Amino acid sequence: MVSRLGVAIATVGGAGFFPVAPGTVGSAVGVVIYMLTRSWSAPAQAALLAGIIVVGIWAGDVTAKALNREDPGPVVIDEVAGQLVTLFLLGVGWTGAIAGFFLFRVLDIIKPPPARQLERLHGGLGIMADDLAAGVYGWALLWILMRYWPAGWWPGAW
Repeated sequence: MVSRLGVAIATVGGAGFFPVAPGTVGSAVGVVIYMLTRSWSAPAQAALLAGIIVVGIWAGDVTAKALNREDPGPVVIDEVAGQLVTLFLLGVGWTGAIAGFFLFRVLDIIKPPPARQLERLHGGLGIMADDLAAGVYGWALLWILMRYWPAGWWPGAW
């Protein structure tokens, strides 16, 4: 029972079993969660993110053991968390969320240091840590983009 719950959470209700680009699907789920919660207070958004991270570490660990793989492909809770980190408290609308989506996906794929090294951590922590690092990089880049590329240059508000 615990194993099933862990796999359900780690795969975000099965989204991680999508046959093509499951990580991208997980990131898209992160954007949807962001859009549904972006009007929440800062403490509520922080609590949601912290909860997803803590539960994601546990679920990633359970799923890695259940599937007998170090970082199973169907685990996409890490992409959800990383995407939410990228958008955290920036208050962006759809244009900014889509920009953040692409920034995070690129950073998650190329894994600039120390993100790649964080993958070496074991279990759920290793599964989550590299995506959280990519999310921090994505947040910084999106903040810079918003600061120095005014919304008037984009087809819509940030």
